[in-house]
Amino acid sequence: MIPRLHARTHSPRDPFAEALGRPLSANEGLTEYTIVAHWPGLDYYTPDDEQRTWTSVQWAEHLEDPYLEHPFTASADDDRRAILHLDIRLHSDDRELTGPEWAETAHRFARAAGIEIPGAAEHGWRWIAVQAQPGRLDLVANLIHLDGTWRTPPADILRRLADEARRIEQDLNLIPARTGPTARPAVRTAPTASAQLASVLTHLADEHAGPLATVRGLIEHTAHRIARQPGVAGTEAAHGLELIARRLHAIQQDLDTTADHLVRRSRIAAAPPVARHTTRRTP
Repeated sequence: MIPRLHARTHSPRDPFAEALGRPLSANEGLTEYTIVAHWPGLDYYTPDDEQRTWTSVQWAEHLEDPYLEHPFTASADDDRRAILHLDIRLHSDDRELTGPEWAETAHRFARAAGIEIPGAAEHGWRWIAVQAQPGRLDLVANLIHLDGTWRTPPADILRRLADEARRIEQDLNLIPARTGPTARPAVRTAPTASAQLASVLTHLADEHAGPLATVRGLIEHTAHRIARQPGVAGTEAAHGLELIARRLHAIQQDLDTTADHLVRRSRIAAAPPVARHTTRRTP
């Protein structure tokens, strides 16, 4: 189970469409099989007689409402990008989780990210959890609180998410995520060309200590600082850097997938040959 925190955005529409794997629709109603969890305050926000089968456009508008209700709320450094997007991916060989398991996972990651506080059901931050693609869960949240204050994620949010992922893996009997190239025993025991390449690709794709993750973090940080500069040019430059960071993230995922394929090939190559039994006849 690997959690990935995306760069914050101004609108939930692009992250929501990415979570669904398709464009938003004003006609398609999303059931509890897709929106597997949401902020507890929604039960107070929605009348009992109102149908909860909203379209994806309505869900996006629901997450956008704090922008309209609190137009002057911003972070301490005057940042209005309040949409937080987190996706969690299971191991390719993991079992399929049930609806309640996805819901439990969503609430646990929401608490780890600091956007849900136990005991504050009717007060909090709006967030939803989307399970629309195999082995993947997306959390999309607005960091503007219902009272108009800004919620700054914990400084150690990445460590908290990683720690919670390890606990969920243990509680739900899931396959642990790799933490680096040394976590691939097949690579160590079968020093084939495929295994060596897989080790290199795994290091490049490592979300915590890999070089691409470091570069992506620097780009996101630079985009954040440029966005604070006055003028249209700064906004356009920041948007361009955010697009570059997203492409780097996609490259990391592609490298990790390729490494998995190479490791499987190395395991096949390292497998001992099947013994052939022969019968010797005596004259």
